[in-house]
Amino acid sequence: MPSPKKRARTYDSVKIRAAVTAQFGHLREAVRTLSPEQLAGPTRLGDWTVRDLIAHTGMALGAVSRFIERPEPARQEVTVLDWPFATAANAAGIDDASRRLAEDNPDLDAYLGAVDHRFGADLAEHLGTRLLATNTGAMPLSDYLVTRTVELIVHTDDLNDAVPGLEVPYERQALAACTRLLADALAAKAPGGSTEVRIPPYAVVQCIEGPRHTRGTPPNVVETDPLTWVRLATGRLTWPEAVEKAQVSASGERADLSELLPLMG
Repeated sequence: MPSPKKRARTYDSVKIRAAVTAQFGHLREAVRTLSPEQLAGPTRLGDWTVRDLIAHTGMALGAVSRFIERPEPARQEVTVLDWPFATAANAAGIDDASRRLAEDNPDLDAYLGAVDHRFGADLAEHLGTRLLATNTGAMPLSDYLVTRTVELIVHTDDLNDAVPGLEVPYERQALAACTRLLADALAAKAPGGSTEVRIPPYAVVQCIEGPRHTRGTPPNVVETDPLTWVRLATGRLTWPEAVEKAQVSASGERADLSELLPLMG
């Protein structure tokens, strides 16, 4: 796991709480419209069905309540920037748990409703400074909620891809936080100042060792839109595919990010 040297970005806790709640609400509304045939359909996530994917989104938000149940750690151990690099280690367990939840909860709307209700109650009771014993390490609730924007935006995009014609909205604040965290993760993985990565309107980071620029346009620039960046950072889209489809522009000898992506397994 890369050890981030720079200080983690700060986020507006109130906006993040509202964004997570709203994005999960969008997913719940979409699930109510899906037919049994659509729920049984495939996704781009290996052999997961749409039902498995939806069960996983409930598990991802429900993790907040599960971690709140645990005794509060004595001290913080990790920051939000450590989280993206730790997800791959838990992949097998997450896969099994998601399938089990899908089997055990035939009424997905009721399942998601229960998760949502408990999440809201927990947010009303606990401040953002409350430490959670997450699988990545002890971190504040406010930081962990930022990681939930990544889970919800990524899986909203997976659902939109899996069901033709479905257009689940992307909550602006959730997409912004997701984009920024994944951009900062790139800068933590490849620290430096030779390349500027622009993801308007949400993020600009510098990364990769090499000559730094001091004024004007840097010699190495990468630019793309937020959803393309999210797909690249999470392995839903490869760098060559994005370049070929003109979904990313890259200029300069240090503007090829193919060796650094994906950031999350």
